[in-house]
Amino acid sequence: MNLRDIHTPVLLERCIELLAPALARDADHSNDPAVLVDATLGMGGHSEAFLQRFPGIHLVGLDRDGDALRIAGERLAPFGDRVTLVHTVYDGIAAAVESAGYAKADAVLFDLGVSSLQLDVADRGFAYSHDAPLDMRMDQTTGKTAADVLATYSEGQLRAIFERYGEEKLAARYARAIIAARREAPLERSGRLVEILQAATPAAVQRAGHPAKRVFQALRIEVNAELTAVQHAIPAALEVLPVGGRIVVLSYQSLEDRIVKRALTAATASTAPAGLPVELPEHAPRFRLLVKGAELADDEERVRNPRATPVRLRAAERVRDAA
Repeated sequence: MNLRDIHTPVLLERCIELLAPALARDADHSNDPAVLVDATLGMGGHSEAFLQRFPGIHLVGLDRDGDALRIAGERLAPFGDRVTLVHTVYDGIAAAVESAGYAKADAVLFDLGVSSLQLDVADRGFAYSHDAPLDMRMDQTTGKTAADVLATYSEGQLRAIFERYGEEKLAARYARAIIAARREAPLERSGRLVEILQAATPAAVQRAGHPAKRVFQALRIEVNAELTAVQHAIPAALEVLPVGGRIVVLSYQSLEDRIVKRALTAATASTAPAGLPVELPEHAPRFRLLVKGAELADDEERVRNPRATPVRLRAAERVRDAA
């Protein structure tokens, strides 16, 4: 398997451009390397490029997926002791940096959402285009599966997660159909779930897109508690950055992007009380935004790498320590 053929890192050059000022230390400072945290290591595409471009950095790579850590470990083996890999969810970033022997990280990269590995390996159950066991766990060593959710959640609970995490307009209809189907037999495979959703979808709606897309997204988010992890991870990542440290976050759906936007907006806002005539130094923003709003992939990259189509990039730099 050639990883470079199946995994093209999204917005790679832009990520490098934005994080370079935080990583471009004097290469002679070998005892004090700049530290990059790849909080969503995946198959290591972004990390490999950074290690090649910046010979003096140390990489701390995080992933909850054991298969991803194994594959990335093989890919990054040529970089030897410049790499520390940690099996953890990305909200464990502070502990991961400390376990690698560092107090701070100079740069942090998040590439959120489901990885190419999880989508392309059929038996993981993430893709509605492949019939597979309904697992969807990013960490296959722990937690409930999508099949468990479908077997145990009430109709109201299913409707709620389809609405909240999938923004699905037919959430109530789909929840009823799933409850009816599971009375006949357990829902254990993705192909069967797709059949149920297709049968419950009006023809006019089916022509507007695959009826399973939002439901599968909602199940994946629920199984992996993704939004809760993001809510904790972004503030935690901001805290490990020193002055001059930078963060880049790539999001692929609006729910994630809203969380990232809120966290960066709060970090870049003044904390001065309303009506204060002069802003005191301790109230000044701790961070500044590096891009205006959310950047998108250009047309050329979308054609070359279709998975870049929904991406939204946000970035910030720490400009002062906390009061």
